[in-house]
Amino acid sequence: MTDLPLMEPATEEKPTPRRSRTRWIVLGALAAVLVVLAAIIGPIGWRILNEERVSLTTPANAAGLTLDTSDEAKETADYLRSTIAAKITLSSTVGAVYRDPAHQNRNVFFFGGTNLQLSPAHQLDQALGLLNDASGGVTGLHEVPAGPLGGIMKCGTSNDNGDTMSVCGWADNASLAVALFPGRTVDDAAQLLRDLRAGIEHRG
Repeated sequence: MTDLPLMEPATEEKPTPRRSRTRWIVLGALAAVLVVLAAIIGPIGWRILNEERVSLTTPANAAGLTLDTSDEAKETADYLRSTIAAKITLSSTVGAVYRDPAHQNRNVFFFGGTNLQLSPAHQLDQALGLLNDASGGVTGLHEVPAGPLGGIMKCGTSNDNGDTMSVCGWADNASLAVALFPGRTVDDAAQLLRDLRAGIEHRG
């Protein structure tokens, strides 16, 4: 009987130092990409997960203004709500007219709503674009500080048959709103909307 040669067990080829170094470079690059994505998506993801906890209300008093509960004001508020709901997908909407106790001709017309929004800036532009359909359009639109609640805020001037009116709006990943401010400068309107937002937008 012929003796068969002994077969040595196959041994796994060890990676060369160069191959190992390439692998670590690739893994390091992937880790860096993940860190960048986490930094960008993390805050947005947190806001999205908590979107259902954001709500907009119209309290009786906010930022020194008083909610107008007259029939005419309610009709105006309903019109504003239906206008934004017809153009922008929102899970809930609000509308209100606020009176300034010190100036009877400086009412604030407010409308907005809540919904998941992946592109708040785009949604805000759409909401402000509603005024282009109802008036001569909004000019001088520019970004202003959004305040402690974050997101994006823009202001401009609405022109309707020669009459001008300051307009401001905000949007974040869970809400958006627009308000008209007759008789006020754009800077005053921006500050007033930030103050109103503190009493209207609720989280948690």
